[in-house]
Amino acid sequence: QVQLVESGGGLVQAGGSLRLSCVGSGRTFTTYSMGWFRQAPRKEREFVAGINWSSSVTRYTDSVKGRFTISRDNAKNTVYLQMNSLKPEDTAVYYCNADKDLGGTAGYWGQGTQVTVSS
Repeated sequence: QVQLVESGGGLVQAGGSLRLSCVGSGRTFTTYSMGWFRQAPRKEREFVAGINWSSSVTRYTDSVKGRFTISRDNAKNTVYLQMNSLKPEDTAVYYCNADKDLGGTAGYWGQGTQVTVSS
């Protein structure tokens, strides 16, 4: 079993940065691929970034490439999303996911953390 808790969201001006963290519990944390998803008002949940168990593969949605960086520290059971050059369009609730497949959505979910980018 895996439980996930996100943190690091908040209010930031356009062009600013935030670092999201997702801390997982459970001995099997390192066997999962991890992903960040977001859901903006009036929008469906979308994939943002993903990383496999060994950090050898990362994937990003086109809109965040070059601005966001996903990383993980398995020793700390933690996944990060460094978000730079934030835009108002990035405003959303960001969710952490643990799944057996990179980009999968059938696994475990955190409660989400709100990111608001003002113009």
